[in-house]
Amino acid sequence: MTTRNNALPANSEEFANNLSLRFDNTYVRLPEHFYQRIEPDPVESPELIDVNKKLLVELGLSLDQLTGKSAAKVFAGIDLPEGAEPIAMAYAGHQFGNFVPQLGDGRAVLIGEILDKAQKRWDLQLKGSGQTRFSRSGDGRAPLGPVIREYIMSESMNSLGVSTSRTLAIVQTGENVIREKILPGAVLTRMASSHIRVGTFQYYLCRNDVKGLKILADYVINRLYPNVRDADNPYYELFMSVCEAQAVLVANWMLVGFIHGVMNTDNTTISGETIDYGPCAFLDIYDPNTVFSSIDNFGRYAFENQPSITQWNLARLAECLLPIIGLDEKAGIAMLSAGLEEFLDKYNKYWLRGLCGKIGLVDQLKNEDKTLAQNLLDLMEKYQADYTLTFRYLCDCVEVQSNINDLLALFQNNQRARDWVKKWQIRIAQEKISSDAIKEKMKSINPAFIPRNHLVEQAIDSALENKNFSDMFRLLEILDRPFSDQPKYHEYMQPPKPEEKIFQTFCGT
Repeated sequence: MTTRNNALPANSEEFANNLSLRFDNTYVRLPEHFYQRIEPDPVESPELIDVNKKLLVELGLSLDQLTGKSAAKVFAGIDLPEGAEPIAMAYAGHQFGNFVPQLGDGRAVLIGEILDKAQKRWDLQLKGSGQTRFSRSGDGRAPLGPVIREYIMSESMNSLGVSTSRTLAIVQTGENVIREKILPGAVLTRMASSHIRVGTFQYYLCRNDVKGLKILADYVINRLYPNVRDADNPYYELFMSVCEAQAVLVANWMLVGFIHGVMNTDNTTISGETIDYGPCAFLDIYDPNTVFSSIDNFGRYAFENQPSITQWNLARLAECLLPIIGLDEKAGIAMLSAGLEEFLDKYNKYWLRGLCGKIGLVDQLKNEDKTLAQNLLDLMEKYQADYTLTFRYLCDCVEVQSNINDLLALFQNNQRARDWVKKWQIRIAQEKISSDAIKEKMKSINPAFIPRNHLVEQAIDSALENKNFSDMFRLLEILDRPFSDQPKYHEYMQPPKPEEKIFQTFCGT
């Protein structure tokens, strides 16, 4: 098995202690019907595939020697670090519009909460760690392929500047899991500022547990949104804060061409982080109707639907807050409905500002700038231009004398695209900064490299078929610097060839 070259700590107990994890567990102090106390199921013979050293540094963790059986046992959940208090969290959720009153962590265990060097709180969770009472007849395990996908996707999203859960480590378990076929199992160590979801609130609403709703809301305010604690109506301000966080998140998804694939309410975080990378992918050609998920038969979670679905999910959160908002039902509905209506305005503000930034317009946006940007998207859709390359190649076309051939090739060298570029160049010349500064700024927000689906699948196939993780490591290295040119990896910028195109992705459950 191809792994990274690291040194070997002496034993798993020493490894766990050397991680210097500062646990400060708070969710486990909530009433016990919020979770199940449970330890991860042991696995046969875990092997460490990788530890995310960049994240270790960001967390302020001290261990430098990160490989071997000792590390594998810790990240597989066999040897838990001192201070861990493992639980499986309870939640409900709408899945493709259908309400399920009990979901919960069916294949994950929250080991505890740690504080990093900046005193930021992180959940430390093991995904694929075995059955819990929320498993609903599932095996509680994760196949290696989806674990690799989540590692690559989550770290790429972080490098792109999109709020996301992170991957600290991945371990192969030495055991197989059965899906459509027999697959190697794995455990992913996931970090997030919180794993509380819209579905967590729904769990208590559907049980008419108003006391539980209030306890949860107070906890969320204290942990994630302390600035609203002293507001006249803190629960309304909590709702508005979540709407704001989700507006920023989904605008950023749309700006980088990301499709989540399964935007159920149990996958919509209160913190505004991207979580649960199942059948997700990035656009190649720009088609707003793109769907990758193999189970999204009606396009509910298509690319262009993501803002409206987020608003729908937030409406479900509003329903949960209504019993505790402190007003009579009619007044509460009016207040929350008005707040909900503001969501799309918030989203459109962030998306339009970001889209104009992608074409170099940042100084005193004009009314016609939205039309200019939208016209580009319309041309991209009509001529099936690659989403990422269009904006990246545009960075080199700022000046009138620029070579625009690479860009025009994406539009089949159509005259309409050439006319758009000329009109854009006239507009960009009105900006108050130099063309070099505009180009530099555009390159800082328009990535050259995204985790293209065919490259992710190649990395997964190499690991599954040959136990070779070199493609995964190389992809992680490239995606760590998505805005750099990296000439030696030029082929990783390119869209898939016709025979490489992948039209469906699958989750690991």
